Order: sequence, then structure tokens, then C-alpha cells
Amino acid sequence: MAEKWKGSGYFLNALDDETLRDNRIELVRASWSELTISISEITLADEGMYTCSLFTMPVKTAKAYLTVLGVPEKPEIDGLTKPALEGDEITLTCMTHGSKPAANLRWFRNEKEIKGAKEVNASGKTFTVTSSLQLLVDRDDDGAAYTCKVDHVALLQTPQQTTEVLEVHYAPRVLITQSLAFPQEGQYLKLECVSKGNPSPDPVLWTKDGGELPDLERMIVQGRELTFSALNKTDNGTYRCVASNHLGTSSAEYILYVYDPNAMGQRGPDHALIGGVVAVVVFITLCLIIFLGRYLARHKGTYLTNEAKGADDAPDADTAIINAEGNTHAEGKKEYFI
Repeated sequence: MAEKWKGSGYFLNALDDETLRDNRIELVRASWSELTISISEITLADEGMYTCSLFTMPVKTAKAYLTVLGVPEKPEIDGLTKPALEGDEITLTCMTHGSKPAANLRWFRNEKEIKGAKEVNASGKTFTVTSSLQLLVDRDDDGAAYTCKVDHVALLQTPQQTTEVLEVHYAPRVLITQSLAFPQEGQYLKLECVSKGNPSPDPVLWTKDGGELPDLERMIVQGRELTFSALNKTDNGTYRCVASNHLGTSSAEYILYVYDPNAMGQRGPDHALIGGVVAVVVFITLCLIIFLGRYLARHKGTYLTNEAKGADDAPDADTAIINAEGNTHAEGKKEYFI
């Protein structure tokens, strides 16, 4: 830290005898044109007004106020219990000391900012800043990283931060997946008990129809998997997988029906498809019948009308129609010339 004043004579009256004996303060340059001092290892106590006097008639003075920033300490996160239990309500508290002016605290969950409740308390010339975050813990919080960042003018582009990873214990949930949609006799089938819990619910228990597995030579349990080397009809039944940890127990069921491969090969065409085709054919047929009926009805009326017109002079119906049509053309032609 250096302060400079220019002139032909100087007196720095901000420094008393005790201050002048401070080894942190050094007179760097003193000449007729410049007076320079430096202050090393600056502290908040060095903040204040510094005055330089020029001995002229009258005396002239220059003043400068030195502002010292308080650099906030690295934040600390309290209130984290390891492990937390699903359903617990916990409060995380982030605190930093020594900032001047008061620092700003921000919370992040896996790099996504979330809002906390901020509190500022003065401690002499500096401030203690606290931010709290209330959480209702669930299984999705397991492994989530909660970060508290300090923003302050003294930190420029490198904010201080602290991160804690939340560990959550929860009861297991179970489902069963199968390797075949339509298992057939003689095929290989794998059932997997997919269980998720913390602590991990290992091992799992497989049963059939409420009892033990009947054929351990063909029904092989490896970890969470139950495999059938060659299916047959005796394997039909309800298979249950049970997973447990100290927080609870969960189970899932799978109903196995083994199909006859010959019956599967003789399956007829899709009845839904056949029904759809039949419906379309019936609709088209009805439309044709209606159209044809209207067409015949219209032409039948024309035939009868023309027959009536020529019936007086014709020996039969066909001749009557021809005569009627001739009369019609003649009348039309006659009316045209008129």
C-alpha cells in the first residue's frame, strides 16, 4: 500500500509516534516533488483518513481515505447428519466470518441454485453471514451434492465454497424383469429381481407359490437372478422375490406360464385383424347396395314415364318409350324455333 503527495515541503500528520514505529509502515521516497509511504500486511485497523500537509503560506493539505476490505473466510456447512433417513427434516447451515462489507451466500444442489434464508450479524468492523436451508429428505437426495458459495468484492472471480454430499438411507423397492415375453417349453429363462435400497438389500430371497424352489438343478439362483435352464410345464406358478434392509421389506411377484411350442406355431391369424377386414368389406358392400338401389329406382321411374308418353300410339312398351323420346325431342325442337 502506498500513498503519494507532491509539493516542496510535507508533513504526514496521520501517523503518530506509535504508528511511525510500526515496522509495516515504511517511508519509500521523500523529495521536493514526492512523498511516498507503504503499508504492508494491511489490517482493518489501517482504515481511516490520511492527511498530507504542504508548508506554504498558507499551509495546504490533501486528504485520502483508505478503505480496507474484510476478506470472508471459507464457509462451513453444519447440520448434516450422515446418514440421513428418508422422511427426515434437516436444516443445513452455511456460515462465513470476517467479511466487510457483508458477504453474500448462495446454495446449489448439484450445480442448480436453490434459495436459502440469509442472516447478517455485525462483529466489530466485520460481519458474520449465515444462510440456512431446510430439507425434507427423500431417496432422490441420496448422493446429492449441496454447495455453499461466498460472493464478495474482495474475492473477485474466485468465490469461496464448500460442498457436502448427502447420504440417505431408505427401504428397498422391488420389481421383476424377464428375458422372454412368451416362455416356451425347453427354452432358457432368466428372471431378475431389480431392488433398490440403501443399504443395498443383498441377498434377495426367491420362492415359488409361497414355498421353496422345487428343482434347484434347473432353477439356479445367482445373486438377484433366477434362471431356468430348460422350461417345462411343471415350472408354471407364482414366483416371488423379497428384498430387505434394516428400514423395511419389499417384494414383487411374477406369474410364469410355459407355452407349448407346437401350440404357439399353430396359432391362427390375428382375430382382431380378421374382424377389422370383415367390417370394412361389409361397409363397402352396404354402400354398393344402397347406390345400386337408388340407381335402379331412378331409371325405373324414367322408363315408366316414357312408356306412358308413347303408349297411345305404340303396339308395345319398347315402342312406346322410343315414341315418347321422339316426342320429347320434337317438342324441344319446336319450342326452340318458336
